[in-house]
Amino acid sequence: MIKIYTPLSPGFMQGISKKRAGISVLLKMACCYLFVLLPFWASAQTVVTGTVKDNKGVPAIGATITEKGLKNSAVTDVNGKFKINLKGKSGVLTISYIGYKAQEVTVGASGDVSVTLAEDLNKLNEVIVVGYSSKQASQLSSSVSVISGNKLRDVTSNNLVGLLQGKAPGVVVSSASGDPSSGASILIRGASSISASTSPLVVVDGNIGGTYNPTDVESVTILKDAAATGLYGSRAANGVIIVTTKMGKSGLTKIDINSVVGFNNATFGNFHLMNSQQLYEYQKTFLNPDPSLLKNNTNWLDLAFRTGITQNHTISASGGSDKTQFYVSGNYYKEQGTLIDNAKTAYNLRSNLVTNLSDKIKLSVLLNTIYTKDNNPTNLFTGNALYDAYLSMPFDPAYNADGTPTDGRTYPGWVGRDKENFLHGLQYNFANAKSLNTSGDFNIDYAITKHLSFATYNRVTLYNYRDETYYDTRTKDGGANSGELYNSNSFSSTLLTSNRLKYDNSFGNHNLSLLVVGEGQKFHYEDQYLNGKGLPAGSPVMSTATDIISNPSGGVDEYNFRKYLGQADYNFAGKYFLVGSYVHEYSSRFGSNNPSGNFYQGGASWILTKEDFMQNVKAINFLKLRVSYGTTGNAEIGNYAALGLYSIDQSASYNGAPGSYPSQKVNPNLTWEKMKTANLGLDFGLFNRIDVNIDVYQKTSSALLFKKPLPATSGYNYVFENIGSVRNRGLEINVNSRNLIGAFKWETNFNIAFNRNKVLSLDAGELTASPGASLPIAVGHDMNDWYMPIWAGVDPANGKPLWQKLVTDANGNVTKQVTSVYSEASASKQFTGSSASPKFTGGITNTFAYKNFSLSTFFNFVYGNQVYNDSRVYFDNDGLYDSYNVMVPLKSWTRWQKPGDIATEPKAIQGGNNNSNATSSRYLENGSYLRLRNVTLGYQLPQSWLNSLKIRTARIFVSGDNLVTFTKFTGVDPEVDLSPSPDNIGNKGISSFKYPISRKILFGVNVGF
Repeated sequence: MIKIYTPLSPGFMQGISKKRAGISVLLKMACCYLFVLLPFWASAQTVVTGTVKDNKGVPAIGATITEKGLKNSAVTDVNGKFKINLKGKSGVLTISYIGYKAQEVTVGASGDVSVTLAEDLNKLNEVIVVGYSSKQASQLSSSVSVISGNKLRDVTSNNLVGLLQGKAPGVVVSSASGDPSSGASILIRGASSISASTSPLVVVDGNIGGTYNPTDVESVTILKDAAATGLYGSRAANGVIIVTTKMGKSGLTKIDINSVVGFNNATFGNFHLMNSQQLYEYQKTFLNPDPSLLKNNTNWLDLAFRTGITQNHTISASGGSDKTQFYVSGNYYKEQGTLIDNAKTAYNLRSNLVTNLSDKIKLSVLLNTIYTKDNNPTNLFTGNALYDAYLSMPFDPAYNADGTPTDGRTYPGWVGRDKENFLHGLQYNFANAKSLNTSGDFNIDYAITKHLSFATYNRVTLYNYRDETYYDTRTKDGGANSGELYNSNSFSSTLLTSNRLKYDNSFGNHNLSLLVVGEGQKFHYEDQYLNGKGLPAGSPVMSTATDIISNPSGGVDEYNFRKYLGQADYNFAGKYFLVGSYVHEYSSRFGSNNPSGNFYQGGASWILTKEDFMQNVKAINFLKLRVSYGTTGNAEIGNYAALGLYSIDQSASYNGAPGSYPSQKVNPNLTWEKMKTANLGLDFGLFNRIDVNIDVYQKTSSALLFKKPLPATSGYNYVFENIGSVRNRGLEINVNSRNLIGAFKWETNFNIAFNRNKVLSLDAGELTASPGASLPIAVGHDMNDWYMPIWAGVDPANGKPLWQKLVTDANGNVTKQVTSVYSEASASKQFTGSSASPKFTGGITNTFAYKNFSLSTFFNFVYGNQVYNDSRVYFDNDGLYDSYNVMVPLKSWTRWQKPGDIATEPKAIQGGNNNSNATSSRYLENGSYLRLRNVTLGYQLPQSWLNSLKIRTARIFVSGDNLVTFTKFTGVDPEVDLSPSPDNIGNKGISSFKYPISRKILFGVNVGF
């Protein structure tokens, strides 16, 4: 009988105790085991150590080292070092690091590896987020622009839209104010709507809407053509901006601290107001001013504006394992406006968590909260310093003898017309606003099979807003009602769910992706407005009011959208690409007869450099042709535009009972504004150094949403209708070049875009949508073509203003003559041949690097638009407003003094000179400009200094924003709003009492642990 004992089994040990002779057997068996297993143990215990550095010799912290073909990996530490136990036989390691080319190394006999990584300069390998998925740049059939977060944050701002200025072709960003609490407007490929919003759709982390902070942005993708915007086609007529926030990556936990502090000063460009002596000499030409006025020389602009301080501090932590990754950040931003008592403060907290619950299920939880405080925002505080600082007279004193601000109402001999010293009012008055904006995403991705997956993306956004404006009884603004207080509160919620079924598979050279989506969105908004008067001095609390100015008001707004879509994406051998999609969407905003819209998109591309006939063309490393066509929609018209509405207010009361009256006419046929877009694109790379993207497009909008005025006899003021069509045609060019790639590096990005707009038709054969307006929106013209009396100069004989008038003779022939009678000129309004729309826009960035030093410069430019300088109506008025200050004329301007003078400015006369400052082309000016938007000089501290301090990276820098603007414009700033809200169309292309932009000098430090 033979017994076999397994090593270390009870039976085996018992055998030893009974039969010592068995020891010899044991030794023999052990030797056999060792002989058989030793090779495997040796293989499993092969330990490889090494160091990974970037191309500058800096340790690559968090680089991933993977044993080829196996799920065996390690990451580098703060010194770039790693250790990995090999499990296989290949001995090949793959080293990957973001921004650098992946590299494979074979482990030598020593088991020690030293790797230097090379930068990945090929933009074609970048993964770009588009629609509901992501693709490599080389595989796109559409027109998109991608701006990385680092490229965005050269300029210091808390407003992402403003940061996009000049960064992408065809994207025009403009701001009418330097108030830090105000926003900027954005146009993508020109304006295509009359009354509806022209703002693009914003998508954050895969869902429509959402909140974010610029410091947390990983990248911004701008979708411009139909193939790109396809899946958002129902609301993508104005383009789509996709914001992707930062996510954690597996490896060591990284802590980053970024801090910026700097100073802001207002920039007034070519605009200057007169001092007392200049104003006195000017007024002597048409008045007899009292010389005693010269005892004061108050510079009201200097008193109204200050040196502000900007702070931007962020701390973030990111990291995780192969299973769970996290990113958490907190940001504090405060910018003191250059206008006194004006400031913006914002606190932001973000938490992004992604975890694999199993091999098939991934959970993402994204939370973001923004708390904002605005002090005296100019859009709230109508009795602010801005208006008075421009108009106040230098003859009037700012302070009494005891140092207290003067009160223009009671100060003897006050010259200024408004009899107000804003410094007096600011002691007591205020306007403040607070908001809390929170969004939370709960997303699940489920891999049903290898090729089929399901995802549900869900978001809730909550927004609370409150503002209060107070005018003390001791001030001019509050004196009439013995103190006034205005309070408003609003709350909104947005619920969104997006459910997606996706199929991906490859069949040889055939690659197919199918997507089906069902999506719903519901919005709720409510607000309340209260006001009171008769408040005791210094008591800005509604409970102290003794009466009301008007009845309390408020309301509720709601809308909902439902969308279903399908998309097919196919490519053959990675060189022929086809994509097509169909979208059906319902909106509660439209009439009962047409609440739904159907939209389709298609695109194709061909990578020619993958063809055999291109293999010998060495100069061209990449060449791709793109084409797309499709329809998109616009629903941004307000929530109840199609309904017949009634108003209930005091004017309709009867016998003490409330009454109502019809206020908006019903239109059950109101439906989606639709746009057809065609795009032809060419992408090519030269010598592996230059990447060029060229796009030619045409987009035609039809069924334009328009607030059509109605005659008074109808009983309504207006009705919303679908009328007319508008066309935009354009050319976009983007060039990235790596000019020098040695020890001294120089990279350039240049973009330029041309757009031409034309109104093709309007309702019922009408020629203009807004007859009589300066921007009438006329058939055959650009939507922004100026229409007004034409200025003809100054009559040399008498100094009177001259305009053109149109005279029709008996034969119907029209001739142009001059007149000094404005009513005749006003009856002869003409198109000026100029437009508020630029002929082209763009930007250029140059980045230089040598050793640890870096320097970047960024210019943006606008060319070919005419701006109506409305401020000259007040400051260049030829004597009409003798109790307002006057601007210093340019050296090229001349004032008429005597018969025979050839002058640019009419004779100054008290009370004005024949309506010389009335609306005309006199005040249209060249709005072209070139602005040095940012210069940043940085220094990366040597790693040898940091290692002993356990610091991963450290960089210090100095930066300047808006350093200089080259322009001929005589106002404060040529940058004007080119895409205002539908309720503010009349201010498009106009520069008036502008809050000037700030020139900022900033100092910063970036430290990583």
